[in-house]
Amino acid sequence: MKIAKIINNNVISVYQEDGTELVVMGRGIAFKKKIGDSVDERNVQKVFALKNQQTSDNFKMLLREVPIELIVIVEEIINHAKNTLGQKLNENIYVSLTDHVNFAIERYNDGIEIKNVLLWEVKQLYKDEFQIGLRMLEQIKMKMGMELPEDEAAFIAIHIVNAEMNEEVSTTMNITKFMQQIINIVKYHFKTEFDEESLSYFRFITHLKFFAQRVFKGTHYENNYDHLFDAIKEKHPDAARCSEKIRNFVAKEYNHELTNEEMLYLTVHLERVVNR
Repeated sequence: MKIAKIINNNVISVYQEDGTELVVMGRGIAFKKKIGDSVDERNVQKVFALKNQQTSDNFKMLLREVPIELIVIVEEIINHAKNTLGQKLNENIYVSLTDHVNFAIERYNDGIEIKNVLLWEVKQLYKDEFQIGLRMLEQIKMKMGMELPEDEAAFIAIHIVNAEMNEEVSTTMNITKFMQQIINIVKYHFKTEFDEESLSYFRFITHLKFFAQRVFKGTHYENNYDHLFDAIKEKHPDAARCSEKIRNFVAKEYNHELTNEEMLYLTVHLERVVNR
């Protein structure tokens, strides 16, 4: 490996034979080095291979100002998230999560605390991602001596969910709010609480995530199952009435019309989550 660019004493970039750029990190890896020098691989701590050039450029810019300890923590947490969730994450999370947490640490040092208005919703709707956020706070406390508030675990969770769904962070926050609104409608209609550890609840939450994405993107299921929806309404009238309330709410608040196929899937999930 030969140095292609020196970002700072701890970060360089190299090019592989196929032209792929790698961002290589290691304490003092570029000390007294110049472009074209060989890399002492014993000093390599982390290697990042980001496919998108813009993402790679943004990441390299961040690495100029972010402590190496934080980069190590972020990379460990992203790998942990991939393994725990079994999901591919949009590689932009290396930029967005690093940037967010670095800024959170700056705020911490300045005595500024930002409250997360979606803390409760994130804890309820994205339990696995929130636990990953808590793990990251533990790592920051242990390795950097900073005890960030629980609100930051929720912000971290939102970045992870955003990378799962390949959305902008602002869209993910809107989706989270939307999901909680739908859940409130369901709870009020059935006058019930959910078994949040049940498989049916997990399926319902997963359905709501993609349902919310369709609403915010303005996409629809086709109307292919009108006859089946009629049969489902007859079989599960209470769930169908709840679906109708949701349809009216979404039309009024989000100007989005639900097709009968969307209503079919929603009614089936409602019946499962309430009665199983």
